[in-house]
Amino acid sequence: MAEYRVIGLSPDVIAELVAEVGPLWHEQHLVRLAARPRRRAVGAGAKHKFVFIDRLPATLVSLRHGTTHDVPACWFGVDRSTVTRAIGEVRPPLVQRGCTVAPGIRLGSLAEVIEHLGADGRTGIIDGTEIRVRRPATGRKDRDKFVSGKTKQNAVKSMVLTGAEGRVLFCSPVRPGSCADITQARQLGPVQLLVGGPFMEILADVGYQGMGAQTDAW
Repeated sequence: MAEYRVIGLSPDVIAELVAEVGPLWHEQHLVRLAARPRRRAVGAGAKHKFVFIDRLPATLVSLRHGTTHDVPACWFGVDRSTVTRAIGEVRPPLVQRGCTVAPGIRLGSLAEVIEHLGADGRTGIIDGTEIRVRRPATGRKDRDKFVSGKTKQNAVKSMVLTGAEGRVLFCSPVRPGSCADITQARQLGPVQLLVGGPFMEILADVGYQGMGAQTDAW
């Protein structure tokens, strides 16, 4: 897991994430434990076998490569559902920490990313990315919404905004795979943030055709 090609981060950066995100995750974990009725005191009972130092790289691998949760589950010797739950718990404090793009600059929202790109007229790149998921159970409401019209597979989709050098600045929450790229972008609000704002160049494929008429940035 320390291999750079697997996680894409140096050991020093991973150590910083552990030091900054670990306390955030632990605090939220205690809140979750205290929020439900319990017969035992918080902290009692069996200890985690899948500890935070394992949950963090599993989450980073999932975000970087889009693998199914079965892959890190095999690596760490736990059940797939454990990895799914762990990733869902680690992602919020990662978002809360923000994305560091320069000394003293952290971007924690789409509005901050747009402001950062527009400060010096930087170029941004926007696109949608899909991750294949298991087919929803029979009888589940809106089951067909997860079928992607592009890949013809069950998937979830995120909108990603990067700088000109390809560094990820924003990754949206996932939506069912049937959601079109342009629809997801309109719901997330980048157009509203760009209208009347500083000039910048946003590169996008034909999936976002038509949005250029709403703002000069496309």
